[in-house]
Amino acid sequence: MLEHVSLKNILFIDIETVPQEADYKSLEDNNRELWNDKARWIVKEDQSPEDVYQRAGIYAEFGKIICISAGFIHFKEDKTREFRLRSFYGHDEVKILEDFAQMLTRFYNDSNKMLCAHNGKEFDFPYLCRRMLVNSIKIPDILNLAGKKPWDVGHLDTMHLWRFGDYKHFTSLKLLANILNIPTPKEDIEGKDIARVYWEEKNLERIVDYCQQDTLAVAQLMLRYKGEDLLQPEDVVIT
Repeated sequence: MLEHVSLKNILFIDIETVPQEADYKSLEDNNRELWNDKARWIVKEDQSPEDVYQRAGIYAEFGKIICISAGFIHFKEDKTREFRLRSFYGHDEVKILEDFAQMLTRFYNDSNKMLCAHNGKEFDFPYLCRRMLVNSIKIPDILNLAGKKPWDVGHLDTMHLWRFGDYKHFTSLKLLANILNIPTPKEDIEGKDIARVYWEEKNLERIVDYCQQDTLAVAQLMLRYKGEDLLQPEDVVIT
């Protein structure tokens, strides 16, 4: 599977996002009205827009990026491998996006380079582009789809690959890692906890670690798809 895809050309990524404000009451009047309108499609009968505000982080119009983890497989001269992992994170979304965009433009500007994420085509890639546009940051060519033919887009999505053409099927990264025997550390948080850990616990480092583990899991999943040996803990280098 994926024999035509070279591992050395892939950058594996994962992003973590949170609502732009700590809580519903902190929203400015105009933004509160806009969220109320959006929340009409989210709330259940017994819920209010305030009840679901923690979910605002999944929408680029109401959320912001607090961490981007990116990693690639480096093949050394002795034919052993390293997974080099770097995270861009903080409270300043503009700085995070500028640094990440600069890295993409510098190292991933060739037509043979690819980005890979789990559910990346429906979440990570468009979210990054939207937040760059909001913050007046030039979208790197590898992210920008405008004017490109489908076969010229360098995006891989490990969830789409698992679908094998079935567009109704959603499978989490956690589930795939389990059924494909990919070892992962026991995580004390999940995606739904990110807003709380960021705004209430103010524990950004905990979120960064979670993001890095997901990025590694995406790389491991791609290795399984290609029939390659998995990376070992000693192969991971955080820069």
